[in-house]
Amino acid sequence: MNVTKYEHACLVLEHGNERLVIDPGDFTRPLPPLDNVTAVVITHQHPDHWSDEQLNRVRANNPDALIFGPAGVAAAATNWNVSTVIDGAHETVGAWTLEFFGGRHAVIHESIPVIDNLGILVNGEFWYGGDSFTVPPKPVKSAAIPAGAPWLKISEVMDYVAKLSPSRAFPTHDAVLSAKGLALSASRIADVMAGYGGDFTVIEPGSTIAL
Repeated sequence: MNVTKYEHACLVLEHGNERLVIDPGDFTRPLPPLDNVTAVVITHQHPDHWSDEQLNRVRANNPDALIFGPAGVAAAATNWNVSTVIDGAHETVGAWTLEFFGGRHAVIHESIPVIDNLGILVNGEFWYGGDSFTVPPKPVKSAAIPAGAPWLKISEVMDYVAKLSPSRAFPTHDAVLSAKGLALSASRIADVMAGYGGDFTVIEPGSTIAL
């Protein structure tokens, strides 16, 4: 299984001849043409994690691709047929086994309503929590770790990584950071993972790695 990281929070996974798109939002440059997309996962309704324009690009070559998201996404994405999922849901689509955990977005501020958010475990191996510090109830081999956001501080991320303990990880949710800010966050996360023998690697947008 391979993953290509795009700007901010968008990821495209490949397994066999199939692709899975996660969080194609408007902080990400227009996605290139993609084929063999069998599913799209949207962790929550914020526009940096999905947009009509990005979904149109994905569905242009993949009209039958299924879209999964929590109830908040289904309510916000009025132009799309979103299959609503909840904590503990399990879906199999082609090459993809999708397990959803969590339920709520991390708190940004007491004045801002807390919305739905579901993390996604792909094929029992790769974890991405969306905008949350959810730890799934099973071990994960690899993960995408949020590096910067209005809802986090780096000490919380370090604690999260220590609990999650993936063998391999890379940063996501990083469009809000400068290059130096990302380097600082990455070094703190890498230190935590090095403490238990894990590997943390910064991936440039558009780059692909094997998980």
